[in-house]
Amino acid sequence: MENRNFQLDTEWNIIHYPERPTGFGILVIGDERHFVDESKSFWGQNEGKLTIINQLKEYGYTIFSSNLYGRNWGSEEAVELAERLYQYVIRNEILNDKIHILAEGMGALVAIKLMEKMKDHLRSVALLNPILSLKHHLEQEKEHKFFYKKLMKELEAAYKKDHKILEGELLQSDGVIKLDFGIPIKIIHVMSGGKSYHQSKLIQQIVSQTEISPSYVVPEKKQQLGKMFIKFFKRYEIFL
Repeated sequence: MENRNFQLDTEWNIIHYPERPTGFGILVIGDERHFVDESKSFWGQNEGKLTIINQLKEYGYTIFSSNLYGRNWGSEEAVELAERLYQYVIRNEILNDKIHILAEGMGALVAIKLMEKMKDHLRSVALLNPILSLKHHLEQEKEHKFFYKKLMKELEAAYKKDHKILEGELLQSDGVIKLDFGIPIKIIHVMSGGKSYHQSKLIQQIVSQTEISPSYVVPEKKQQLGKMFIKFFKRYEIFL
């Protein structure tokens, strides 16, 4: 069996099985485009993401992921479901209970909250093109009226709050991001276009007070991402 799809609450989840499992698991938390349904997932269909999945499976990783209510933007509901998925997988699969996280874009907002809640169960966290701050992301999108309006609608649905109240809370917050949970973090940013450049400057600003040193990759080297993640994860598998 290559993969298995199942439901928790209303949401579909998927487990990708390697041929020769090592007993180490990776929770994948996707970006805005991510989805999991009853038979497929974004990471299983997108050519670039499927390459990463296949490379991780070749190294024996068991990979699991959830739809997480779609465009959740780091909502508590999504964080709680990610925790439940972890507990379900650990109960039902033969895996070491300390896992890795691989999160992309918006998924980093969930990953950061999981680092605080699940730090004893995490080996390492890899973040691809991460959105680390909802406040900063909101400020950046304010320049693009159409996208800003769309984002506010998504936030209203995800956080179940009136968008004006939510907007006020976010923009008035200090925007300080805590990343020092004693968990190794790797940030990889693929440089493609002007928005990507602004995002990389923002990432650098946020991590400047930490020991995290982001890696920057040109689009032509994207096929190497899987190997970069594997190299990072392997470093933290010496102790069971």
